[in-house]
Amino acid sequence: AGVGSRRDVRQLVKQGRVAVNGTVERDPGCRVRAGLDTVTVDGQRLETGPAGPLILMLNKPRGVITATRDATARTVLDLLPPALARRVFPAGRLDKDTEGLLILTDDGQLCHRLISPRHGVEKEYWVEVDGALPGELVASFAKGIRLDDGYVTRPARLAIEQASAPGQARVVLTEGRYHQVKRMFAACGLKVTALRRLRIGGLQLDPDLPPGKYRPL
Repeated sequence: AGVGSRRDVRQLVKQGRVAVNGTVERDPGCRVRAGLDTVTVDGQRLETGPAGPLILMLNKPRGVITATRDATARTVLDLLPPALARRVFPAGRLDKDTEGLLILTDDGQLCHRLISPRHGVEKEYWVEVDGALPGELVASFAKGIRLDDGYVTRPARLAIEQASAPGQARVVLTEGRYHQVKRMFAACGLKVTALRRLRIGGLQLDPDLPPGKYRPL
């Protein structure tokens, strides 16, 4: 509910400042039924909301990092109201200069299913590179690309939209290693100049959602 960190809330409970259904509750492990029980802090009622996880779609803009906090850079949580930002974390990450679909949630199990390669959830990207895209890259991506550290990626789908420079294409991955899309094209002698995530699994980025804005799912 945006009151504070877990440590902060434990202290509030132990100090007797939290009541559940009108009775002071001093056990931080007390379970509350969201949307059913009444919770107050210092006499002020909290909005516990409906039961179930909180899931947000964010259209991440360039120049913002995917982190919960940073000493100098602006983070994706800085794009949310403070009370909401305290409740969610990013499910996976996008590079600072990458834009597009990012899911923010308070559901750890959902986050794991989305980012773990074991579950094979597809991520689709639109990419622009600094040169032409030869047709043989489609087969190369389908077999897997050997990266600069020797790792061979899982098979990926490449659909070329513009072969001539600057080349444009869509790429579908089922894993998300560090700078993976950029490193895959770099291994083919091409530099990525623009990158946008369009889809995670069956969830498409809302075309009416401007960069830097979010909406609940």
